Amino acid sequence: MAKKLSVLISGGGTGGHIFPAVAIADAIRRRVPEAKILFVGAEERMEMQRVPAAGYEIIGLPVRGLIRPLYSPRNIGVMIDFLRSRRKVKGIIRTLRPDIAIGVGGYASAPTLNAAAALGIPCLIQEQNSFAGVTNRSLAKKAAAICVAYDGMERFFPEEKLIITGNPVRQGLKSNLTKAAAAKAFGFTGNRPTLLIVGGSLGARTVNDSVLGAIGQIAAADADIIWQTGSIYKEGVARVLEEKGRPKNLFVTEFISDMAAAYAAADLVISRAGASSISELCLLAKPSILVPSPNVAEDHQTHNAMALVNKGAALMVPDAEAARTLITLALQTVANKGQLQRLGANAGLMARPDAADIIAEKALSLVKD
Repeated sequence: MAKKLSVLISGGGTGGHIFPAVAIADAIRRRVPEAKILFVGAEERMEMQRVPAAGYEIIGLPVRGLIRPLYSPRNIGVMIDFLRSRRKVKGIIRTLRPDIAIGVGGYASAPTLNAAAALGIPCLIQEQNSFAGVTNRSLAKKAAAICVAYDGMERFFPEEKLIITGNPVRQGLKSNLTKAAAAKAFGFTGNRPTLLIVGGSLGARTVNDSVLGAIGQIAAADADIIWQTGSIYKEGVARVLEEKGRPKNLFVTEFISDMAAAYAAADLVISRAGASSISELCLLAKPSILVPSPNVAEDHQTHNAMALVNKGAALMVPDAEAARTLITLALQTVANKGQLQRLGANAGLMARPDAADIIAEKALSLVKD
């Protein structure tokens, strides 16, 4: 009896790594329904909840990120955990006998793909950002193929291994809802311009502080605002709104479960510039104002944002300027139909809706008979 296809997928830490990984797994399963797909993540990170919720099994590793500065004595413990994780992955591989290992970035990718390559398993890397992360750069020599979303990635990877695929995005983001029907889910009529504010899967302090500092301006605006604060900022936001009063045109929630409805309601989106968020905005041809997080490796979110700004597909506000300018710019932009149309059209030109399928096909092509 022939062995069933086995696939090992590793990575996580943020929604920006998890959503593409799940989308790739879904694309593989559409092609090979009986495939055994196992995820490997980092213990106590987001993927340990989100991946099972998507219907896949996951095993956690005791892996952590390096501590700055790199000469910190605490990195001795980090390296011990890396070696423990690598040993654990080797056991997983000997049990699963995967035909292909796929890494999407994040702490768990390094020990997983290192172990897979050492045991002769073909490896594929998926890099979401326009500035490659340390983990994926370190794995490049071991990879058989490297799938990227931006031009110019030969700066980081061997050119002969590169395939421009775009970034996979969450399924079901496209909605047939009219703006009015979508807005109704948030208590609005859809008759006014609507601004959607999201700070990534964990929230964004600067974005939230910018909103709280402009409550009076928001209350006076001829626009409706949908605001996802993130769970870790929920209580702080609630305290401030209790003191200042919540404007009637402001819908506040810690997490939006129906992002398809939120996007359908929105005329303009304020967002961090994570690769997954940008790919979603392009797929849906949504005008956006991007506020790159300064707390990411190699400032890669600024590189992501500028890839859109340079093509007239988004506006950008640096994190340090957000408190002073973000909400004013957003309220001006959401009222400018011509500008919204131009930004949305240019964003749509950058979309790659079949990214997950291209990556899945490439991964399957690497599987040895």
